[in-house]
Amino acid sequence: MEYGTGSLFFFFFFKSEMTLYIARETSKLWKRICKETSVEILLLAEKWKFLLAGLICQYIHGLAARGVHYFHRPGPTLQDVGFFLLPELGQDKAYISETVFTCVFVSFVLWTFHPFVFHSKRFYTVSLWCRVLACLVASQFLRIITFYSTQLPGPNYHCREGSKLARLPRPESVLEVLLINFPRGVLYGCGDLIFSSHMIFSLVFIRTYNKYGTKRWIKQLAWLVAVTQSLLIIASRKHYTVDIVVAWYTVNLVVFFVDSRLGELPDRTNGSPSPLLPMSIKDKDGRTKEENHKLLNGNSGDTADWRPRTQINGKLLEDGKNTVDAAVNGI
Repeated sequence: MEYGTGSLFFFFFFKSEMTLYIARETSKLWKRICKETSVEILLLAEKWKFLLAGLICQYIHGLAARGVHYFHRPGPTLQDVGFFLLPELGQDKAYISETVFTCVFVSFVLWTFHPFVFHSKRFYTVSLWCRVLACLVASQFLRIITFYSTQLPGPNYHCREGSKLARLPRPESVLEVLLINFPRGVLYGCGDLIFSSHMIFSLVFIRTYNKYGTKRWIKQLAWLVAVTQSLLIIASRKHYTVDIVVAWYTVNLVVFFVDSRLGELPDRTNGSPSPLLPMSIKDKDGRTKEENHKLLNGNSGDTADWRPRTQINGKLLEDGKNTVDAAVNGI
């Protein structure tokens, strides 16, 4: 009986402590989210034009990929080393590469918002996405130029001869083109081959995490996933091997160029203040606290006037010399 009473008391005590702990941590988390949101809103108000331009360019990229489908002409699959080395997965397993890409995409997006939740943080979410979109737009611009320069017969199953989706009929209206038949038009596109759009997103995300992420094992795993995704795309016959190879060196060069041009993001690991806040606070007279401190100590703001002074009978004498006759006479 005593054992049962003690166990019951311990259970209720543990439950009450856990309730208090959860309530306390929830309050801290909510305050952290509110504080981070207020800072990010200020950054968003400053950089919303860049983010909006990046999102518009994503639509333009989708529109260009849809447009090149009208020029696509199916034909025999080109000779490819990757097709020779990797066995064909088949249509029923084509979802594997898409699943891997979705995991990379979702995990990266969630990671970019971790400063709202975790105490340890290295960047501002808005600033990071401005950089990511810059890399994506630059890579996609090169991609559009490339696949409009030369149209290759698509190796994917729905792009081969005999498929109803291999050719698109002439559009009946401009609206039909502008709507890009989302999402079916994106999933069943043809002609936008060199170079792989999936690899653009994956490599930009992985390069970004390698620079601003903290977990070494995640960085190593991310590169392994990128290689695996490349092989799966080829095995699924969604792209030629050249599309993957060109993506690997082009995207890395683009990210390197963008990083060198944009400079570094403000590092928050040392608790540095927000870039939106002033570095020093001035009083009503326009003087900083440091200047006021100098004036109170008897020094002016000029560094040339920082000389030791000796006080005699309430008067300050420079260089410790009694050059004033009144001070010598004891007045």
